[in-house]
Amino acid sequence: MLYRGVLIVVLALATAACTKDAKQSAVEVAEAWLARMDAGKYAESWEQSAELFRSVLTKEQWVVSLNSVRKPLGGVKKRELLNYKPITNPPGAPEGEYVVIQFSTDFANKPGAVETITPMRAEGGEWQVSGYYIK
Repeated sequence: MLYRGVLIVVLALATAACTKDAKQSAVEVAEAWLARMDAGKYAESWEQSAELFRSVLTKEQWVVSLNSVRKPLGGVKKRELLNYKPITNPPGAPEGEYVVIQFSTDFANKPGAVETITPMRAEGGEWQVSGYYIK
């Protein structure tokens, strides 16, 4: 009986570690993607996005959009993780694992913004950005 209890504890710890690793991986991908945006590498951010993201708009449309919306905000003064929410099979999107991550971001010309970025797990298991929104 003790063996069974130990096994359950070990499995619970392993599951928690996997969940923590998945969260850390998704947040790291989001932060790296945002760093490209911060550097004005809009075309590169599009190229590093999920196929779902790239199927919605062309690279040129993405770059034009960000030059008119994101660039005027100025540089990032501060960005902090605000919220992290895993979602499986969200309505209106292809089946799969997604994470909605929100950052509280102070831009030079827009303090108090909230950036929402949605990585999704690709077929190979890695996270890729499938959505981005600034409020």
